[in-house]
Amino acid sequence: MSTQAPESVMHSDQPEHSAPPTPGGRWRALRRRLVLTNRSITMTISGLAAFGLLLTMILQPVPFAVQGAGPTFDTLGSVNDVPLITVEGAETYPTEGELRLTTVTTAGGPGFPVDVGSVIRGWLSAGQRVVPVETAVDPSLTQEEQDLIGAQQMSSSQENATVSALTALGYDVPATLTISGADPDRGAAGTVEQGDVIASIRTPDLPTTTITTYADLDDALEATPPGTAVTLGVDRNGVATDVEILTTDDGSGGSLLGIYLSAEFEFPVEVDIKIENVGGPSAGTMFALGIIDQMTPGALTGGEVIAGTGTMSLGGDVGPIGGITLKMYAAERDGADFFLAPADNCGEVVGNVPDGLEVFRVATLDEARTAVEAIAAGDTSDLPVCTTG
Repeated sequence: MSTQAPESVMHSDQPEHSAPPTPGGRWRALRRRLVLTNRSITMTISGLAAFGLLLTMILQPVPFAVQGAGPTFDTLGSVNDVPLITVEGAETYPTEGELRLTTVTTAGGPGFPVDVGSVIRGWLSAGQRVVPVETAVDPSLTQEEQDLIGAQQMSSSQENATVSALTALGYDVPATLTISGADPDRGAAGTVEQGDVIASIRTPDLPTTTITTYADLDDALEATPPGTAVTLGVDRNGVATDVEILTTDDGSGGSLLGIYLSAEFEFPVEVDIKIENVGGPSAGTMFALGIIDQMTPGALTGGEVIAGTGTMSLGGDVGPIGGITLKMYAAERDGADFFLAPADNCGEVVGNVPDGLEVFRVATLDEARTAVEAIAAGDTSDLPVCTTG
């Protein structure tokens, strides 16, 4: 038995016996196809060109810098299994807790230009900020020159921290203090010469003080009212010479000579600080605290995690730094509960403290040490904080 396949049925929108297209009709249809094809090509080319221009604009370097909350480092710990601070020539003691220095990363300017995409991401990120490039770096300097300056500042901060820490611990740190220049707007201008080596200082109210350490000079000026004329004894090319200088206010009740110094120290204790790929002067305060903690019995921190920042002068003054809002963010991110901020940065601190972080204001190494000891004791009620007043 066989079956017959059903007949297939074809459907068409055209009549079965339609007339063949005329030559004019074929030309009009072809022209429509050509117009559509040319329009598609034009639109495609225009779209690619626009995309190319947009991509070029996005990737084009822009005059901004993107700063971020950088890594933090424990000055009581190690970096790549190498102790950050080592002390030789004096007894050291076990430590607990952490004293974290904070950093800021910067992209922008020569060597590290940023594009529009990076700037947009910076605006949207809580851990970054976007600033005009000239406020973050000197655009006239190459990246190599900026790295060199940063390395020099880091080296100076380590030396200052060592001198101030040892002085605070009661050590004398002999120094040769050579004048390298004078502030043209201060009293020493025109009286001192480059290369003069400071030997003594005399004021109307104090006998002549022989200068053998930086602390000798600093203490004498601290006890001298601003505006007092002092006599500086210098060694000028092997000849003892006296120069008179009218002091000016240092901003804290003491006096300034208005001179730039180049110092060479004879350290009674060898302190070695090792940290790579970090430049600038802002770690001085945390370096000094780390040295003090290692060289004093007991844990200065009481086991707490304390972060901070601030430059450190040879006389133990804490100076302002840049990027403190990002540094507070980095401190909180890396587990710090407390933060030491330079007094001169308080205007940026107020209103920008991350949740869970307590910030205390410090102006000197003594104040910073007192703050750490109070945190360790669990009694911070008397510590100064940044206010709007």
